[in-house]
Amino acid sequence: MGAPPYRRRSRHGWLSRSPLISRPPTLRAKGCTSSGDTYSTTVPGLVVEAAVAKVLGFARHCKESERWTAFRTYWGIESFYCRPGLEGAHDKGGVEGQIGYFRRNHFVLVPEVASLAELNEMVDRWDLEDEGRRIRSRARTVGEYLAAEAPLLKPLPTELFETGRLFTPRVDRYSQIAVQTNRYSVPVRLIGWTVRVMLHANHLIVYDQGIEVACHERLSAKAGSRLELDHYLEALIRKPGVFLGATALEQAKSADKFTPVHDDWWDAARAAHGDKGGTIALSDVLLLGRHRSHEHIVAGLATALRASAFTADAVALEARKAAEADAPPPSPGLPERTRSPRAAVTLLADWRVSHLPPDTRPRPSVAPYDQLLRHRRQVGDTASQGEASWVPNTIAA
Repeated sequence: MGAPPYRRRSRHGWLSRSPLISRPPTLRAKGCTSSGDTYSTTVPGLVVEAAVAKVLGFARHCKESERWTAFRTYWGIESFYCRPGLEGAHDKGGVEGQIGYFRRNHFVLVPEVASLAELNEMVDRWDLEDEGRRIRSRARTVGEYLAAEAPLLKPLPTELFETGRLFTPRVDRYSQIAVQTNRYSVPVRLIGWTVRVMLHANHLIVYDQGIEVACHERLSAKAGSRLELDHYLEALIRKPGVFLGATALEQAKSADKFTPVHDDWWDAARAAHGDKGGTIALSDVLLLGRHRSHEHIVAGLATALRASAFTADAVALEARKAAEADAPPPSPGLPERTRSPRAAVTLLADWRVSHLPPDTRPRPSVAPYDQLLRHRRQVGDTASQGEASWVPNTIAA
């Protein structure tokens, strides 16, 4: 069974390029508009909104949310809203017609994709292809009209506007956090802690003390869960018995992160070391994925399986060989890259001494100190004679 189709949740990058149109002022719409602007170098100065249900009275204004107000203020755009009914039927000209053209030609039938990222890639490709299209019998293409209007648009800000929503959930005993109606996994070391979650239109990022610890694709359904097997490896090493029936393992298999090669090597390792030892060895192999790519780990597992080597060290060795084999050879004729020397830390006192002016005075002499040496020798000789004359007298007595 394939993944359920993602319906019209993706951004239309070409809408954000239009000088007179934007998506509705919601979280996902603002995220879509902001991500779509990465393909453009300008910002529209005027936005026409079709939210006729929010229009108050006969004016072209409505009650806006604080986030939408901050969004359009940051981008420096002015917005007004269409009048309801026949009076506002022609407020936006042919914009709605082009939206319908895009929908009918690309979303009928609704495309079936495995992930939202794949759908966004398809929309980006359709967007670029649309620049070469001519509307009816016009002489210029859509891309040529866009290039003609570009000088009339404002330049983009230097930094993007943060369209995500901030949440601060607490990690439960299952190493999961609840964001709106869905649950997402985090590393087990964070159980009992409160983390920061930035929810975007397509994904969410989990932070712990300012460091990113997890990133998940946003779930489209309600009451769902997205669990990452890597987040539970430390716990599975201590309790290998729960590995076989883990929900995170099933999701990893569905996402092709746990391949049949993993299964074959795991079965052979359990036959060689027992269920507990084989599962612990598999957990150690999966931990290698934090330092090696998935393709190299799979290649290492396949080679170790053929050699009947069922230890994590053997897989790590073969994965390193696969990584070295895939590394591009050095270009001929180019000098080898050398490690840049570390910046030396010089003390201020040493710097001052090294920058002193040269000393032109003659070298001092130590000859006057020889007088002290001769005086000491004379005193020593006198004392020796006195001792010698005194000793016989004492013996004689």
